[in-house]
Amino acid sequence: MSTNPERAISYVLSKYVTQYMDKDVLILSPNTQTRDAARMLRRYETDDIIITDENNFPVGIVTDEDILSKVSDVTVFAEVTILKEVMSTPLITINEKATLQDALRKMRDNDIRKLPVLSKKKKVIGIIYQTTIANVIRNATATTPRLLSPPVKAVLGNLGFVLQFAGVLLLVPALVATVLDDTVIATGIYLTTVLLLITGFFLNSYGEKSSLNLQQASILVFLSLFLLSLFGTIPYLYVFPIDENSGEVFANAFFSSAAGFTTGGISLFDEPENLSQSFTFFRSYTQLVGGMSFIYLVITAFYPESKLQSMRGFISGKTLHMKELFLTITVIFAIYIVIVATLLYFFGERDILDNFSLAMSTLSTGGFIPTSTILEDLLWQEHIVLMGAMILGALPFTFHYAFVRKKFLSPKLGKEVLTYFAILGSATILFVAVSGLEPLESVFYSISASTTTGLQQGSLAGLNSGAHTILIILMFIGGCGFSTAGGLKIFRLFHLKDVRALVSKVKRKNLSTQAKKEVISTLIIIALFPTIAVITGLHLAAIEDVSFEVAFFEAVGVITTGGLSAGVINTETDPATKIVLGFLMIFGRLEIIAIIYIFVPRLA
Repeated sequence: MSTNPERAISYVLSKYVTQYMDKDVLILSPNTQTRDAARMLRRYETDDIIITDENNFPVGIVTDEDILSKVSDVTVFAEVTILKEVMSTPLITINEKATLQDALRKMRDNDIRKLPVLSKKKKVIGIIYQTTIANVIRNATATTPRLLSPPVKAVLGNLGFVLQFAGVLLLVPALVATVLDDTVIATGIYLTTVLLLITGFFLNSYGEKSSLNLQQASILVFLSLFLLSLFGTIPYLYVFPIDENSGEVFANAFFSSAAGFTTGGISLFDEPENLSQSFTFFRSYTQLVGGMSFIYLVITAFYPESKLQSMRGFISGKTLHMKELFLTITVIFAIYIVIVATLLYFFGERDILDNFSLAMSTLSTGGFIPTSTILEDLLWQEHIVLMGAMILGALPFTFHYAFVRKKFLSPKLGKEVLTYFAILGSATILFVAVSGLEPLESVFYSISASTTTGLQQGSLAGLNSGAHTILIILMFIGGCGFSTAGGLKIFRLFHLKDVRALVSKVKRKNLSTQAKKEVISTLIIIALFPTIAVITGLHLAAIEDVSFEVAFFEAVGVITTGGLSAGVINTETDPATKIVLGFLMIFGRLEIIAIIYIFVPRLA
């Protein structure tokens, strides 16, 4: 299985217990006579009986040894003894999403050799034995090495699924282009879809769908965003002028594709209305796919259901199951898009397809716009609709789940959400005071920056230093965790309260290992975001002949996927720089932490 025995063992221990559990479980009521139970043990050729109550919830276990040791004379006492009198209780169980390593740890801590496996509905679905796990470990070290190691196969298998999923999603803009009779654009999108599906199929053939550790999950998320951006360049190759050199065309296409799938939103098109409507729809749709798919990846790769306790609702206080989270992401946001597009159409009387494009871009905190004039002369009602949509995109998905479940005020508004609104409100007041813009426009830009959406009506290069500073800080902080917004995320600021404890030898002992890792990771991220922005800003200032302040503002928009632009990056920017900036948007979408986990796995 692997040339490295330690890696092989680590790999198999990361698999779910459901893959190796014994599914043939004898389940009886506590009032069953011991005599009848003994006969059933012989008939079903098993050694264990799980005892369940009237609601079919497991309450105890009886083994053949229990029957022999606790019933002194089976022929006499077994006639009147019931299982309730000889069963072992309380029953130690394990969740279906737990790994073999979790099972071994629980067996060791409780000095037992078997664990009933429960479904999320607390029903018994099998038993995992210590001897089974021992055989799995023995086989893992004895299996002949394969061409690809198990961790690589696991990453490839999951990556194949992601690419196929994205390929299916991209059929929507392809069909829109077909309906609009835009053959050229439809060809490019269909080609992208086919390549994603075929690549995903081959990766699935060579890989396997299994659980990942944090380092492998980080590799998966990076490869997913990179390949989506790479394949997403194909439709752009049909749009950019073919008289340019191939390097320039590819750089423009890759940068634009990355800006879409990472929800960066910085556009190389000054007048997107010159593009076909089907293509502007495709651009906004890639932001929706990128924003939603990233959350899917976070859920499936980083937060298996057994670990979702840390992602419990900020309002409802309820730990969400996988299906509920997927429902939140798909159905609820689809409804949001329809509502926002309808309101924009009602107030602005614009083209309905452009409204859907703008709604997708806004709710995904992307920032692409279908026309350069769509944000001009907005009515105050339209401002409110767009600002509300941007904020919705920056709030945790658990917020939306609680909202539709009518638990908006139960039991309390989450600490992160309240902190986000406090920061946004304070910064907005300051920005209105120093920007020199109209109050409504100032509020709009503050929300655009804090949600990292990047919607803007023109270049922001002319703002004064104070206004630039406020927008930069808002983009750096970003929105809430577990949302489509970029930036550092509000929840990481809470980790800073443990910094003093980390540097104190006395207080450090009170911090858990996980808390120490979170603080260190937060400090690294807080240091890297501005450092990368400074280096990028210095480079842009040199090659574009602009002031460092303006270049730094542009760099922050890239690394935070904030999208607000001072008009520094354009089609004339050096091709190599644009490719690097495309990667920086990917790194920023990963919040840099995934890259850290890849190269410094001990922080995971």
